Amino acid sequence: MSTTIHLRRLLGGAVCLLALSACSTVPEMKTPLAKPSIADVLGKAAAADSAGQKEAAMTLWKEAAAAYPASKDPWTRMAQTKYDAGQYGDAIVNAQEILVRDPNDQLANSIIAISGLRLSTRALADLSRQNNLSGSLRTESQDLARLLRESLGEQVLVPPVRDKPAAAATRAVPAPAVKKGGKKVAEPKADPFDALK
Repeated sequence: MSTTIHLRRLLGGAVCLLALSACSTVPEMKTPLAKPSIADVLGKAAAADSAGQKEAAMTLWKEAAAAYPASKDPWTRMAQTKYDAGQYGDAIVNAQEILVRDPNDQLANSIIAISGLRLSTRALADLSRQNNLSGSLRTESQDLARLLRESLGEQVLVPPVRDKPAAAATRAVPAPAVKKGGKKVAEPKADPFDALK
């Protein structure tokens, strides 16, 4: 009997040893790193942007947008950067993300409007150069131009460029002398304000 008790104690001790050794092989649980604040990420992105590292700044802004999906700030920075670079299509896409978060954002609406106009102007100029601005495209372009004039309260969207008058036309030119009774008499000069009309 003492052997069975002794054997049970040995088995019990072995089970305890196995249990304790299993505990020691479990990997340590690491505490997750705290997510950086949006201000920290935007600060790093602004520093990269100021240093001329536009791609690094864009990457940081994208990370901030993914980490803080409700914030419009990263989208605002991306939209403005794309607009400043003349990448109007990307600027519009980013500005639309701003409007998802804040439908009344004036900067986003301005970026969309101006970028859209600049893209349209380029496309219309290309079509005009190719002589492909005709038919319904021409009519639709004219309708859009009329809508823009009405929205802006202007008669003409882009004022025509006036040719600079020739230098001789702006200077007073002495009238030729006319002989009357053997004396030279100057003809009356034209109204000097005619050029201003």
